[in-house]
Amino acid sequence: MTDLLTSIQTALGLPHTPIPFTGDGALPSAFAVTELACASIAAAGQALSELLHQQTGHLPAVAVDRRLASLWFSTSLRPIGWQVPPLWDAIAGDYATRDGWIRLHTNAPHHRAAAERVLGACADRAAMAAKVAQWASAELEQAVVDAKGCAAEMRSWAQWRQHPQGLAVNAEALVQFIEQTDENRSPWQGSIARPLAGIKVLDLTRVLAGPTASRFLAGLGANVLRIDPPSWNEPGVVPEMTVGKRCARLDLQAPADRAVFEGLLKDADILLHGYRADALEHLGFGIERRRQLAPGLIDVCLNAYSWSGPWQNRRGFDSLLQMSSGIAEAGQHWKHSDKPTPLPVQALDHATGYLLAASAIRLLTERLASGRGGSARLSLARTAKLLLEHGPGTHDLLRAEDALDQDPAIEHTAWGPARRLRVPVQISGTVVRWDWPATDLGSHRAQW
Repeated sequence: MTDLLTSIQTALGLPHTPIPFTGDGALPSAFAVTELACASIAAAGQALSELLHQQTGHLPAVAVDRRLASLWFSTSLRPIGWQVPPLWDAIAGDYATRDGWIRLHTNAPHHRAAAERVLGACADRAAMAAKVAQWASAELEQAVVDAKGCAAEMRSWAQWRQHPQGLAVNAEALVQFIEQTDENRSPWQGSIARPLAGIKVLDLTRVLAGPTASRFLAGLGANVLRIDPPSWNEPGVVPEMTVGKRCARLDLQAPADRAVFEGLLKDADILLHGYRADALEHLGFGIERRRQLAPGLIDVCLNAYSWSGPWQNRRGFDSLLQMSSGIAEAGQHWKHSDKPTPLPVQALDHATGYLLAASAIRLLTERLASGRGGSARLSLARTAKLLLEHGPGTHDLLRAEDALDQDPAIEHTAWGPARRLRVPVQISGTVVRWDWPATDLGSHRAQW
């Protein structure tokens, strides 16, 4: 545990302060998934403690519950009398190829269409399996990617370390901080109870990692406005991830919506985005334009396959990174299985999400001292390296979840009543809570 936490503290520029982890048990995995959950959540809590220290002179204590941290890396929402839609599309998943395994990510309709342009229309997994079996893994991966879809061949960690993209990823820092010389527009002062009250977060992220970050920031009092394209939807994760946020839609290709976005950006303290590395540039909102529009902006960005190398602009998701980097292959050996064995949760997404939040808070702390904005870049692939190099965790399994793990308050979501798990991090004097229940995408106007 200490090694993971110390590595993260170093990457974030945090003191190597021991943080207590209460409770016992761990998620079953070849890797230290519970340890990663605890360390990443602890780092976000410690970053907040350091911010409050800068503001008030008081350094709040931080502690993390192992059980709750593990459970939050799956889902935190417990619906009452209704169900969250399935997380996965019917044909998403792992398939045997002629010479190995490949994962197809088809949750978004345009990603499924891309796979079917290559393989032909498939009504179910059996039809898809028959088609995939005729291909070599590397050829199919490239064909789906060329069709603007999402796929990943299963590689070992040794193979990934020798792959051009693996070499590029593994040479990068876990968190890449980039200093800026422009000055902040105005000072800001939160409170110990609601440390980020008054901070505006413009959230352009989707699915899990980025929304995990903005969910945590919202829980500390930040004003989070999530922006999605007109047709985007992710029904399996929206109830989990939109708590505490307002959600609007904009088409950044349409002149009127671009003008609205520019107005929002000018007033934002933090921009959180998870587009592919070149996507905002293609939309005319590259880093220089963002700085021009919003001097002093804290710009925190996420990429799947990292920020250098031949795959830096490749579409990617947690489950694909587990295949590419060797996690699923190592899990297969650990479990003595005949198929890829991923982590028990989307740990790369969740851990990177808390690291994104911690990075934003660290940059806020720097801004209090210097008056300047800054940026940070993180990737799922680099978080995978952190987990792979740490090795196995403990093997004492978590006991089953019970009612005491849940907050007794009812959250009146857009889909029905629900409870949330209790928050896994304790920060003395600060209550992590959300002012808005989970809501559907596009439920609000695009305004602060």
